[in-house]
Amino acid sequence: MLKPFLLFSALALTGAFAPAPPTQEPASPAPAPAFKIPAEAASQANPVRPSAESLAHSKKVYGYECAVCHGDDGSGAGDMAKSMKAKMPDFRDPSALKGRTDGELFYIIKNGKGEMDGEGQRLKPDDTWNMVNYVRSFAKLQAAVRGPA
Repeated sequence: MLKPFLLFSALALTGAFAPAPPTQEPASPAPAPAFKIPAEAASQANPVRPSAESLAHSKKVYGYECAVCHGDDGSGAGDMAKSMKAKMPDFRDPSALKGRTDGELFYIIKNGKGEMDGEGQRLKPDDTWNMVNYVRSFAKLQAAVRGPA
């Protein structure tokens, strides 16, 4: 008589008779908040004029930090973008950045957007403004290659 009692007690203590936990539906992920650039950031004017030296420096930084997604030529066809199946803007197309101010581009480069990490404190402000100039240079270069319309 003692054995069944001990067995029942052991099972009760281990939770063998406890009701199964309710099944929970996996929570649907919250929608991503809309990307918004503050008006004061968007209205900033680029204080840095492009030069051959600044564009060469920005090209080097772009090669290390940006080309893996945006492509060496700004086409948006970098290796990581391809593997992630990410749709990147083609900076060679003048319409890709037509609606963006330099302030907006500065903000995106500094803070990131979507899956893109920003450069944050890794770039000095002048280097970030130079990167804006460099990114814009892809469309100008493409236009020069095409020639007059």
